[in-house]
Parts: sequence; C-alpha cells; structure tokens
Amino acid sequence: QVQLVESGGGLVQAGGSLRLSCAASGRTISSYAIAWLRQAPGQEREFVAAINWSGGTTRYEDSVKGRFTISRDNAKNAVYLQMKSLKPEDTAVYYCAVEVSTTRGRQYDYWGQGTQVTVSS
Repeated sequence: QVQLVESGGGLVQAGGSLRLSCAASGRTISSYAIAWLRQAPGQEREFVAAINWSGGTTRYEDSVKGRFTISRDNAKNAVYLQMKSLKPEDTAVYYCAVEVSTTRGRQYDYWGQGTQVTVSS
C-alpha cells in the first residue's frame, strides 16, 4: 500500500512561485507513473502534469505548459511540482496520485490529502 503526502502549498501573489512535494511511504514509487491533479472550488478535479517511472517522460495540461515542471527523485521516493508565473486561476487544492494506464484510459489511485495553493491577484 502506498501513502502519498503533499506539501508546499500556500498563499502567493500572482507571478510568484511555489514548489509542491509529494512524499511516498509504505512502498517505493520508483516503478509508478505519478500525476499531479487539482480541484478548484465548485469545479471538477483536473489533470495538471504527470511523470513516468524514470522521469524521462512528462506530460502537462496546456494551461500550465512552460510554467510548471514536474520532476522526481526515486532515491527520496518523492515527486515535485515546480510552479512559476502563478495565476489566480491556478488556485486549487493540488493532489498527487499514482497514474495507471488501463484499456479504459488513465486512472488515478492512492490519492494524497491535497495541499492548498492560493494565488492572489
């Protein structure tokens, strides 16, 4: 069983930066793809970024391309999300999760509790 814990959220002004961390425990995540997703108030949860097991392949939602960078350190059993040039519309609770590819598409499992990111204008 994998437990994921997010941290690093906070309040930042527009244009600022934050670095989110996703720390895993229970077992190694070095063989898993990991994704960051977010949920703003009154909205559905949406995909933000994902990284494959080795860190060699990354994917981003269009609105964060060029501003967010996902990375991982398998030795530390952790995944990170560096966020720059933050906008008020990035305000949300950010979650990390294990990403699994199935015949029905990508699914997400072992969710963390989330970390709040608030961007003021």
